[in-house]
Order: sequence, then C-alpha cells, then structure tokens
Amino acid sequence: MFSHIVLFWTDPGQPNAAETLIAAAERLLRPIPGVVHFHVGRMVPSTRPVVDQSYQVGLNIVFVDKAAQDAYQVHPAHVDFVESVVKRVCMNVKVYDFA
Repeated sequence: MFSHIVLFWTDPGQPNAAETLIAAAERLLRPIPGVVHFHVGRMVPSTRPVVDQSYQVGLNIVFVDKAAQDAYQVHPAHVDFVESVVKRVCMNVKVYDFA
C-alpha cells in the first residue's frame, strides 16, 4: 500500500479556488487507474493546536504500491490537473508520500 497526501494552499485572490480544485480533482484524478482510495476535501477547523490549519484543501489517495503511484504521476489526467488547475489556483503545495 502506498499513500499520497497532498495539501494545497489556494490563492486568496480567487474566491472559488478551493471549489475549483476539489471539482477538478474529482473529475480528473479519481478515475485514474491504480487508485484504491480517493478523498479530497476542505481543511476542517480544529481547536487542537497540533492541527495544521494553514492550508485550504487536502487530497488523500491510496495506491496498491509505488509503481501504481509512479504511473499516476505521468498519467495525462494528472498532468492536466497540475498544469491547468493547480498552477492556476494554488500558491503552494506540499506532498507527503509513505508506504
């Protein structure tokens, strides 16, 4: 099992950036072959100081193995998502991968 966690900091100058990002992830990323689990959504506010609340959108994708994640990275739909959506509506992105 391989987990791919991505946190997105959207551009505050684009009021619908989070919704645009979530909708595009659902449309473009969810159907990519090799995805075992897919979840994208907004950051949930918390009163716990240990919880990072600086980002706006989180993405959690689980693949069967690293090879499936490697194929996902070069899949045309993922490339389209990064080039046409992420680069347009996000100011920063952090990725956390673990197996």
